[in-house]
Amino acid sequence: MAQTGTPQISNYTYDELTIGQTATYSKHITETDVKLFAAVSGDVNPVHLDAAFAATTQFGERIAHGMLTGAVISAALAMKLPGPGTIYLGQSLRFKRPVKLGDTVTVHLEVTEKKDKRRFVTLDCRAENQHGETIASGSAEVMAPAEKVELDTPPLPGVRLVD
Repeated sequence: MAQTGTPQISNYTYDELTIGQTATYSKHITETDVKLFAAVSGDVNPVHLDAAFAATTQFGERIAHGMLTGAVISAALAMKLPGPGTIYLGQSLRFKRPVKLGDTVTVHLEVTEKKDKRRFVTLDCRAENQHGETIASGSAEVMAPAEKVELDTPPLPGVRLVD
């Protein structure tokens, strides 16, 4: 049961979802995010971690991992639309611009198709930076929850990064 004063998250069940329904979710990308993503994924490409190396690339500076943007899209699906209980089945994603450290990624989701037999839902996914520039776009397929839930938002786990 939800406690008063604690931030809440809820979902949309398959039956509640409608074609054209939208939601947004934003995340500010920090130095710590990039380092943690490198540690978790094993992707230590120097374009993400080494400023001197990154300065010699077409970007001229360090950039976030492309799949960190993919992870923000995953969070949007899990936290906003359809929300908790969503099962992520697949994603097509095309990267258009790099995400720089300090950028805010805003994901725009729109329900474009529902398949009743298995509660599958297709959503258009577009990620923009704080300047309104598209950084990635594609579509996701999910299995929407059958049951309505409203929960206290779990706190992010505490993590200590040691360089």
